[in-house]
Amino acid sequence: MGETKRVLFINSEIFPYLPESPVADIGRYLPQGIQDKKKEIRSFMPRYGCINERKNQLHEVIRLSGMNLIIGDVDQPLIIKVASLSAARMQVYFIDNEDYFHRKATLTDAEGKAFADNGERAVFFARGVLETVKKLRWAPDIIHCQGWITHLIPLYLKKTYLNDPIFAGSKIVLSLYDDLQKEPFQSDFAAKALIPGVKKEDVALLQEPTGVNLARLAARHSDGIIFGSGECDAALDADCRSIGLPVLEYNAQALADGSYIDDYNNFYDQL
Repeated sequence: MGETKRVLFINSEIFPYLPESPVADIGRYLPQGIQDKKKEIRSFMPRYGCINERKNQLHEVIRLSGMNLIIGDVDQPLIIKVASLSAARMQVYFIDNEDYFHRKATLTDAEGKAFADNGERAVFFARGVLETVKKLRWAPDIIHCQGWITHLIPLYLKKTYLNDPIFAGSKIVLSLYDDLQKEPFQSDFAAKALIPGVKKEDVALLQEPTGVNLARLAARHSDGIIFGSGECDAALDADCRSIGLPVLEYNAQALADGSYIDDYNNFYDQL
């Protein structure tokens, strides 16, 4: 028998830490289902300020915290917290930072307007996850990105972390939903997305810093695409298909009856 495959789930939302939604439900039940298929799993999400730490029993992982990440010209401390979903026999790791994730909302304000620093938050979250996985010394075979705040991760994996032994054998799966940020990101998003190994030409798409272009950038650095929503942007859909990557189509019935877990598991195995 071969070694047990490892799947890293990087999520924008997981129920019950955030209210039920298509993305949050998949973030909750897919890792459990894949674990039941005898694969090892790890799950990450942002530690939004609306998550009740006491109720959900989050606690800081001291050995993983303490790193600083430079975003723009500012040193930002990276705090890692963890909670257990006992019913699923799995843990969830949370990326935390006072400036980015302590406001009592997720990605938009009370009027539904995107926060101005969402681009920076995506940079911090992507780097925080990847640096934490390195500290865990846990090499994933599959890295599954779900939700737009994960969309810089494929770029970073293929540029900055390409030769890192933790990620050298990883295949990247990108799930696309209808959750893309509608307002443009700040005009300096491309500059702030630059980290060692990433060149200006690598983020040329972000010169027009839209949610669709961020998703296009993610798709071009992935190894497989899952259409998680039946309402993905039409231009993005066409662009993704033109790349020639393996694609798993949206299947509403499978998502409703839970059989999507088998489909996703098979998709992982084919990459």
